[in-house]
Amino acid sequence: MSNVGPLWERLVRAALRRERTGVDAYGRPAGGIAGNVPSSLSNSRDIDPILRAADEIQDEDPNISRILCEHAYTLAQSLDPNSEGRGVLQFKTGLMSVIKQKLAKREGADFDRSQDIARLREFYKLYREKNNVDKLREEEMELRESGAFSGNFQELERKTLKRKRVFATLKVLGTVLEQLSKEVSSEEAEGLIPEELKRVMESDAAMTEDLIAYNIIPLDAPATTNAITSFPEVRAAVASLKYFRGLPPLPGNFPIPATRSADVLDFLHYVFGFQQGNVSNQRENIVNLLSNEQSRLGTPDLHDPKLDGTAVDNVFLKTLDNYIKWCNYLGIPPMWSNMDVNKERKLLFISLYFLIWGEAANVRFLPECLCYIFHRMVEEMERDILGQQLAKPAASCVAENGVSFLEQVICLIYNVIAMEANNNENGKAPHSAWRNYDDFNEYFWSQTCLKLGWPLDTTSSFLLKPTPRSKNILKTNVTKRRGKTSFVEHRTFFHLYHSFHRLWIFLFMMFQALTIIAFNDGNIDSKAIRLLLSLGPTFFVMKLFQSALDIVIMYGAYSTTRVLAVSRIFVRFIWFSFVTIFVCFLYVKGLQDTTNSISGSIVFKVYIIILGIYAGIQFCWSSLARLPACHHLFNRCDNSSVVRLVKWIHQEHYYVGRGMYEATTDYIMYMLFWLVVLGGKFAFAYFLQVKPLVEPTRTIIDIKDVRYSWHDFVSKNNHNALTIASLWAPVFSIYLLDIHIFYTIISAVVGFLLGARDRLGEIRSLEAVHKLFERFPDAFMNNLHIPLSKRNSHVITGQVQEKDKFDAARFSPFWNEIVNNLREEDYITNLEMELLQMPKNTDFVPMVQWPLFLLASKIFIAKDMAAESDSQEELWDRISRDDYMKYAVIECFYTIKMILTSVFDKDGKAWVERIYEDISASIGKGTIQFDFQLKKLALIIQKVTALTGILKEVGTPELETGAINAALDLYDVIMLDFCSVNMRGNYAQWSRLIKARKEGLLFAKIKWPRDPELRLQIRRLHSLFTIKDSAVNVPRNLEARRRLEFFTNSLFMSMPKAKPVREMLSFCVFTPYYSETVLYSINELLKKNEDGISILFYLQKIYPDEWKNFLARIGREENTHESVLIDNEDDNLELRFWASYRGQTLSRTVRGMMYYRKALMLQAYLERKTVGDIEEVGPANETTDTEGFEFSPEARAHADLKFTYVVTCQIYGKQKEEQKPEAADIALLMQRNEALRVAFIDEVETMKAGEVHKEYHSKLVKGDINGKDKEVYSIKLPGNPKLGEGKPENQNHAVIFTRGNAVQTIDMNQDNYFEEALKMRNLLEEFHGNHGIRLPTILGVREHVFTGSVSSLASFMSNQETSFVTLGQRVLASPLKVRMHYGHPDVFDRVFHITRGGISKASRVINISEDIFAGFNSTLRQGNITHHEYIQVGKGRDVGLNQIALFEGKVAGGNGEQVLSRDIYRLGQLFDFFRMLSFYFTTVGFYFCTMLTVMTVWLFLYGKLYLALSGVGEDIQDRATVLDNKALNTALNTQFLFQIGVFTAIPMVLGFILEQGFLRAVVSFITMQFQLCTVFFTFSLGTRTHYFGRTILHGGAKYHATGRGFVVRHIRFAENYRLYSRSHFVKGLEVVLLLVVYLSYGYNDGMIGYILLSVSSWFMALSWLFAPYLFNPSGFEWQKTVEDFRDWTNWLFYRGGIGVKGEESWETWWDEELSHIRTLGGRVMETILSLRFFIFQYGIVYKLDVQGTNTSLSVYGFSWAVLVVLILLFKIFTFSQKVSVNFQLILRFIQGVAFMLAIAGIAVAVVLTSLTMTDIFAAILAFIPTGWGILSICVAWKPVLKKTGLWKSVRSLARLFDAGMGMLIFIPIAFCSWFPFISTFQTRLMFNQAFSRGLEISLILAGNNPNSGL
Repeated sequence: MSNVGPLWERLVRAALRRERTGVDAYGRPAGGIAGNVPSSLSNSRDIDPILRAADEIQDEDPNISRILCEHAYTLAQSLDPNSEGRGVLQFKTGLMSVIKQKLAKREGADFDRSQDIARLREFYKLYREKNNVDKLREEEMELRESGAFSGNFQELERKTLKRKRVFATLKVLGTVLEQLSKEVSSEEAEGLIPEELKRVMESDAAMTEDLIAYNIIPLDAPATTNAITSFPEVRAAVASLKYFRGLPPLPGNFPIPATRSADVLDFLHYVFGFQQGNVSNQRENIVNLLSNEQSRLGTPDLHDPKLDGTAVDNVFLKTLDNYIKWCNYLGIPPMWSNMDVNKERKLLFISLYFLIWGEAANVRFLPECLCYIFHRMVEEMERDILGQQLAKPAASCVAENGVSFLEQVICLIYNVIAMEANNNENGKAPHSAWRNYDDFNEYFWSQTCLKLGWPLDTTSSFLLKPTPRSKNILKTNVTKRRGKTSFVEHRTFFHLYHSFHRLWIFLFMMFQALTIIAFNDGNIDSKAIRLLLSLGPTFFVMKLFQSALDIVIMYGAYSTTRVLAVSRIFVRFIWFSFVTIFVCFLYVKGLQDTTNSISGSIVFKVYIIILGIYAGIQFCWSSLARLPACHHLFNRCDNSSVVRLVKWIHQEHYYVGRGMYEATTDYIMYMLFWLVVLGGKFAFAYFLQVKPLVEPTRTIIDIKDVRYSWHDFVSKNNHNALTIASLWAPVFSIYLLDIHIFYTIISAVVGFLLGARDRLGEIRSLEAVHKLFERFPDAFMNNLHIPLSKRNSHVITGQVQEKDKFDAARFSPFWNEIVNNLREEDYITNLEMELLQMPKNTDFVPMVQWPLFLLASKIFIAKDMAAESDSQEELWDRISRDDYMKYAVIECFYTIKMILTSVFDKDGKAWVERIYEDISASIGKGTIQFDFQLKKLALIIQKVTALTGILKEVGTPELETGAINAALDLYDVIMLDFCSVNMRGNYAQWSRLIKARKEGLLFAKIKWPRDPELRLQIRRLHSLFTIKDSAVNVPRNLEARRRLEFFTNSLFMSMPKAKPVREMLSFCVFTPYYSETVLYSINELLKKNEDGISILFYLQKIYPDEWKNFLARIGREENTHESVLIDNEDDNLELRFWASYRGQTLSRTVRGMMYYRKALMLQAYLERKTVGDIEEVGPANETTDTEGFEFSPEARAHADLKFTYVVTCQIYGKQKEEQKPEAADIALLMQRNEALRVAFIDEVETMKAGEVHKEYHSKLVKGDINGKDKEVYSIKLPGNPKLGEGKPENQNHAVIFTRGNAVQTIDMNQDNYFEEALKMRNLLEEFHGNHGIRLPTILGVREHVFTGSVSSLASFMSNQETSFVTLGQRVLASPLKVRMHYGHPDVFDRVFHITRGGISKASRVINISEDIFAGFNSTLRQGNITHHEYIQVGKGRDVGLNQIALFEGKVAGGNGEQVLSRDIYRLGQLFDFFRMLSFYFTTVGFYFCTMLTVMTVWLFLYGKLYLALSGVGEDIQDRATVLDNKALNTALNTQFLFQIGVFTAIPMVLGFILEQGFLRAVVSFITMQFQLCTVFFTFSLGTRTHYFGRTILHGGAKYHATGRGFVVRHIRFAENYRLYSRSHFVKGLEVVLLLVVYLSYGYNDGMIGYILLSVSSWFMALSWLFAPYLFNPSGFEWQKTVEDFRDWTNWLFYRGGIGVKGEESWETWWDEELSHIRTLGGRVMETILSLRFFIFQYGIVYKLDVQGTNTSLSVYGFSWAVLVVLILLFKIFTFSQKVSVNFQLILRFIQGVAFMLAIAGIAVAVVLTSLTMTDIFAAILAFIPTGWGILSICVAWKPVLKKTGLWKSVRSLARLFDAGMGMLIFIPIAFCSWFPFISTFQTRLMFNQAFSRGLEISLILAGNNPNSGL
């Protein structure tokens, strides 16, 4: 134990030293004891900086270091004296051992506190002197003042960092010195610390304002370096919050920072007991909102800034809009309705609301609950507090230990919500068994909520805590709980009808009408009209069914729902019951009256009048409700009892969903859209579905005495009803789903036309970029730049060239920054960057200078033209045909003159001017080909190139001599070879020049170019004369091309005008993160899979050009091996980032989002220089110089005020404690991105009454100077915030840290681009744009899926996703007006949404697709969701089949849950009919139609099975050819095309044509077909069907972590089997079985007829069975196949047990697969569905040769006897070995006898009876589905079978079936693996050629051994 002390000291000192540097060997922020203070000690922010300071000064003075460590120990001891917190004991023990070691080393063992104070005092002075503290700040300020022009930005950063470190240490020393002085007497303390030193310490402390933690605006610190606080709008906002007259003064002991005066938030803090962290957070939030609102109205006075009253009104109305609407809905006045509300009171109310919201935690999901709390708190404040002489705490918030809003208000509600959430049993309990967030919130939608009182009445039923379900399993009827509110999410498919009953009534009635007309041969006569009038009873019966569903589905909420709402349900049911009976009675009576025609029948007249009145009222009401003017009129008449009664009967009245109407023009547009869709659908249905079935149906009905081959039960005397049903069922199924097909086609066409109208795809190639480049500056200035007065004057006066030059000068810095970023991202080479960059276009030359990639090689072509042309006119005509050649020639002409006159002396300059005058004169006369030898131009170019090649270098005497010689050579060539001009006109001047040349005086002195702009022009001219290759393919990288093409195309698209950065809306980017990859580690990059392929190798092959560019960027050779980079610390980190930026990592997302800040800084920097005086008088190079824009304090301040980025890393605190690499990587990202903020939930464990107690805190941190994170805000939560779904809860806890007017939700698999960030301020202006009768609340943004190049699957997913997020959402937004929020990267109106429940919903399971509910909520609350495509954001998608399947399973399961939700119900009910159609078919209807597609196959095949096995089909076919009909073939063809994704591909193809061009679109589509995309789409069909259907039946939807990694590994056979067994394989084999039986016993016309009829079904079945292996890397490699078989058999026969996972044992996996069957209804449904498998045995046994023509029921009974014998034999052969250990011999004897008897029995039966071998195989075909049916029923009733002891036998049977299914799938795979070319083909199929080539090479190098190293 003697070594413990030294070891601890070494550990602590090493850790502290790492903290000082902040990085480890790989450049990551390192962990250590100083940075890992236990969370329970985190309430003291001093311990960590004290320990860091102790380490820093350890080498200077160990005694001082010891004093600091002792003080840190004292702080830890005072916080947790008993060391009860987690990790505290170890921390204190280690710290104490370090202190002991330091004590042992000091001179003398005794010490006293006075000596420590004296030492500390002296060290403080020495430390100040050593670091020259007095000069530090002065030097930094000087650098800042000169920084914008001197370029010493790195020096500035270094000085700033040093100053921060020094003052941080001084602050620690001063704090410890001050606290130690309290431990001695006051007299002694005064002697030890003189007054002068105290003043110095106070002065130093004042210099540490940027060391005080703040987020954006330093409100609690004196800020002299942060320019934000100097902005007048910020100062005005801060001043507006100050204490005002009318607020009672605060007590004198209330702490207020010395740096500011008290404000209204301090008042509310004291009165209601809000947390300090919450108050500080909301103070900044409110100041940010107010200042940004003020900046849009105008900049306040600089000297005495005042906040405009309009700004306050705007924020007030926006913030409290929902509260005002809530008051109006409940009929209660807002609290300020009876008082004079001035600006100060409005700010008080705003502050109170935000403080409530900021501390509400999970209650933020209850927006109307917050309205109630706000209402009561304002009431209490007005009543009890504002009239007092002195402020006092509010009685409602007084707790035992002080004043606490959290404990007295929020915790009461939270605890009930938490107990209800516990009752959902982690999502397994029925939704009806517990209250979710919506149930709690909707309690506040009625005046009943006012009975809750204030303070909250804890005895109220609302706050009733439910009894835990787990304790009352057998006594559920006595569970004490409050029921649901307004709606109950019962699990049933009937929700689809309940929510969208108008659609189903319409479809059924139309089908009925079409059928009636078809059976009447298309004639509309009196008979047809009589039958058509039957639509009335159909309508009312279906309405009655809907009203009955209302009653059933509301069961569970009657006790808590308003009496009026419950009454309405029963009144409607009674009403429709009466009307249905009455209408049916009238119609039947009318039919019985056959003597009169319709016009002569009184009954029919009454019937028609009643229907007409009802239909007329409904039509008028629906039509009027679509008109905004009528809506306003109805709302005004709400006080009328008649109007209220009509509205009450017509539709339920909710707080949400009111005013669900659109502008009349929008209504007409989407109505016309649907009329076209419905017209096509019903024409198709009538002519190709219904009409062709009429004659076959009539024929079958007329057939009598049908001969059945089995014992018939049901088909006698019913006109062959089952046969007719087998014909009509698939056709009717297609009828229900083909409306979605027509919608897909029409929406694709409309989307294509809308895209073309918006000018998408105009620039779709590099050639177009080149061709249109000269138009880009003008378009950029029109859209992306703020208006400039000088430019407007150029436009007005018609100065075209000046305007073009002006535009180019302003465009060039932005374009060049785009190019620089492409280079930094390694998409382009250094040469390409040089070619792409645009000159600054200063006043050196008069014309616009274009980038070199446009002008490259143009001079050489022009030179050849000059030599070939016969006249000047011809020459100029040929040159002018190419604009850029003309520009190149003109630029060279002027630039050469400018350069030569700048560097030559007096005579040289005169010679140049003389030559240019002669050339100009010749051009003017048109005689240039006579005056000059143009064929000698090549020689001149050569000489000029030689001269510029010298001048572009740094000047030396040798180079000056060379330049003189080059100039003389140029003179000689021009004078002797080129010039033929008559010199007599200027004889004197020429004589002087010739004389100077002879005497050697010409060019005797060269003025070497020093001016940076001149040097740039020389280099540019040299490049123009040396680049001979064309640059038409620059850039070569496809991603760089795509980005430039989209950006330049977007310049011509319609978008709002840009506001100056100061006036733009502010916004925040918000990214949820859990535990995904932040930054790839070197080990992850180098780790090889079983093929020897690492991620790094994979990336090098996929992105070979980017890898070369990366090596060039870091200064490495092209062939440098990665091991060299790994050994270098800097290159190591760069390598990790390079790889991470090509994956779906958080670092990629952060880099992309930080481009917003960079773009804003550039825009603000240039706007500051172009607006005002400089624009008018300054030279162009000043206004466009961007050097150092990222270091400009003003630009940074503007960007920070307008943009924030919060990543909510939920478990970051836990990751830090466990020292996970993700925590270090997140800290590194904070260091590299100063504007990045990380929010997380900190769990603090403390001991209370001997029990571990957890506290949860929501924290915000940012990077600090020590390489660690610095806590900005900490807000205690009422408990564990994760009560619902993880992601929305993660978002909710951190949303309080967002800022601004808007928030963009970005997932951590997204990316952004600098050029797109430039357009963000345009996008934000859309919030004030005209998009209908309501302002937008969500702005949809286009996405680019960047993972499409990874593999063929990724390409399919990318194309499918791109089609949806562009063309699909384009149509949803306009004209259909039903776009929702489908995830990211939409931009939310922040204040609108945070006051209405947030940006997602979080109730467990029901809100698993949390994103889309934000769209539902926004729409229901009168929001408006738009879509914009001039800006794009990158997005990653899953790239492997398993990842894709899990993702689609999650989405399909989420849609299954949506079907049950109240949001879907309300939208389905409250939308108008056409908008409801759009909503249905683009949400849950899409998945239901997908399921119907698969069901059509089942209906068709089971219909065929019935016809084949019953013998009906064959008998009818012999009598009449009616079964092969056009309608059925049409239905099947339609289903097949839908199934393989043809209709899904239509939007994709049209999107390709629009944005890529027709030819590229065709090539892309054909390529996809060759890559088997139809197999993928068919497989996806099964995925969506399985998860959607199973979720509605049983539940079980859950979030699947897909990994989002690179798919470079082979997936084991067993893993694929586990994932797809129940979703695809079972269903696929069932289809195969049906097809085999149909082939064996059907009545088809030969094999060709069978193939044509069944090809779609075979395709689907084979796709479902083999797609997972077809798209599996190395899926057909023999060695892998062998290993897979071994692995599968091990898994299959390994017994499960406690702790054994499903991937290890078949038994455990099987139990997991059955876990979703939990309810009685689910078991019954599974049983009913399983009965279909028994039809096989029933039909086949009557087809056996052994039974002949016998159709007796005994034949079927005997088959069951045989099955029982087989089951007994199976049981004998699988008898448990554990049981049979004691009688092995007897068991084997019995098994042998049984086997012999079975063989003998079969042999005897074959010999003595008619049994044949065919019969034996047929019996197997019959018994397999029967066995599966029995197994499925047993599984459904698992609890019952477990009690009977039969479960083990069932499990053995299940294992046999899985083994059999696995072998059926495995054998074809093994067979294909024999042939090597199949594996090669598969690799080419899956991956692009670069990777395929790399993979094959690597295998060759590895000796063809996949497991050897590469």
